[in-house]
Amino acid sequence: MSLGQLARHVAAAPGQIAALLRQDEVQVPDFVAPPSARSTAEAVETLDRSLQEAQQVLQGMDDQTAMSSWTLLRGDKQLFAAPKITVARSILLNHWYHHRGQLSVYLRLLDVPLPSIYGPSADENPFASEG
Repeated sequence: MSLGQLARHVAAAPGQIAALLRQDEVQVPDFVAPPSARSTAEAVETLDRSLQEAQQVLQGMDDQTAMSSWTLLRGDKQLFAAPKITVARSILLNHWYHHRGQLSVYLRLLDVPLPSIYGPSADENPFASEG
């Protein structure tokens, strides 16, 4: 996956995965490489829209829906089943974190300063003197 494809995937993943939680059963999708983000602005716009979609899905869940079963199928064969809240945590969030980690490695290899993810990166030295 290219850097542009990974950036677009990271931006779109929350909304796409959350949308799967609206269903009780999902067939394994055909995984195709995502289109590349054409610009940083496009990636940010995609991320903003994706987060709004994920927020809408998750806020629309009551406790009963969150605890209801979600099943991943391949044809008639069940591959995975868990409460929707578990899927949200394990697939939606962990999948997103994984790819954000890959994206930060790409950026580091390209000597692009890392954005703040959970605060300053280890590349930043708060004790360095200026000037």
